[in-house]
Amino acid sequence: MVGRNRNAEVLLLAGRELAISNPGKVLFPKPKHTKLDLVRYYVAVAEGALRGAGGRPNMLVRYPEGIDGEHFYQKRAPRSRPPWIEVVELRFPSGRAAEEVVPRDAAALAWLANLGCLELHPHPVRAEDLEHPDELRIDLDPVPGVTWKQVLEVTLVTRGVLEDFHLVGWPKTSGSRGMHVYVRLERRWGFDELRRGALALAREVERRAPQVATSKWWKEERQGVFVDYNQNAKDRTVAAAYSVRPTRDARVSAPLTWDEVADCNPADFTLSSMPARFAKLGDVHAAIDQQAGSLAGLLELFEQQGLGDAPWPPHYRKQASEPPRVRPSRRKFPLLEIGRARRKEDALAGLERWKARHPQAAAHLQAADVLVDAMRGRYTTWTRIRINLQHVPEELRPTQEALDPDEKIFSSS
Repeated sequence: MVGRNRNAEVLLLAGRELAISNPGKVLFPKPKHTKLDLVRYYVAVAEGALRGAGGRPNMLVRYPEGIDGEHFYQKRAPRSRPPWIEVVELRFPSGRAAEEVVPRDAAALAWLANLGCLELHPHPVRAEDLEHPDELRIDLDPVPGVTWKQVLEVTLVTRGVLEDFHLVGWPKTSGSRGMHVYVRLERRWGFDELRRGALALAREVERRAPQVATSKWWKEERQGVFVDYNQNAKDRTVAAAYSVRPTRDARVSAPLTWDEVADCNPADFTLSSMPARFAKLGDVHAAIDQQAGSLAGLLELFEQQGLGDAPWPPHYRKQASEPPRVRPSRRKFPLLEIGRARRKEDALAGLERWKARHPQAAAHLQAADVLVDAMRGRYTTWTRIRINLQHVPEELRPTQEALDPDEKIFSSS
């Protein structure tokens, strides 16, 4: 710290002076973490955070009023920025282009935190080569009702698949309900090949652990832990290592050693606890850049599987090799839509009202039958609630009702 005034605190970081505006603003009400706490956190773990997000274009996910306020996505770097903040122009599948921030040092991380960016969301490419990803991202996302033990089981199966294809996986908690495993790659392949390799891996994990893992894209078909291959499509970002997540206890996405995975507890890694762990152990993923592997084996596996492509995210152009983009719910699943709302808690309140109106049907629902969809618009997310009535006897199945709530929200195309 080099000084302060009534509304700002000035820090000296990486040889640069940076004014932190409203440093006492509370971003996490329960532990009372402030914006200055967030800045100091990223400074404390800067070496590791930059290994995950540094040198890469980052989408900004901003919580200017903290986790209880509205948050929004910002692809374009703010026009008002210090001259030392680096940007690079990305072109997206939609045809649009935007200059995104490329952090290189602790000062840049602190500047992002000052904007209310809790999370770091880098693309899997280096700023110097935007067309050749150097990172395969395996996102293990449990459906409702799946236990943490099952998530860890699928994580270890994933490790076995990677090892069989001579790839080194680097595990980390997502900071939410799942796990991530990252793999550094040689920069020889494009995004389509990256996604194809990720799809082959997801299908192989499902083959080895069919009771607990799934590669099914449509939520109503999933059981267990979803191996989200589409996180490797171009323009998708994932919270980086050391990224703070918008949870009540300010959890972070914590890099782990493989020896730690079987007994890890995501609640142990928070904005408060991670700096001490980092000071003691350093970055346990410090060697990740020395382990760049080849995607060739997974691409060969894709051809051997003979299953072809799988559905892409909804706002991507229809791919030539993609199967019909028709929800299976239209063919075989008895789904009802319950409500749409900007705030998740409002959508869930509508679900509770539905259950109160239809207690007999609600009694037959299993955890995975309630589909809570985080729908991304151009700048913000909203929540859609659907119910799969597959476990409800036909004579007890309610019909579609007016949405409750019914906020008029549409995803960006």
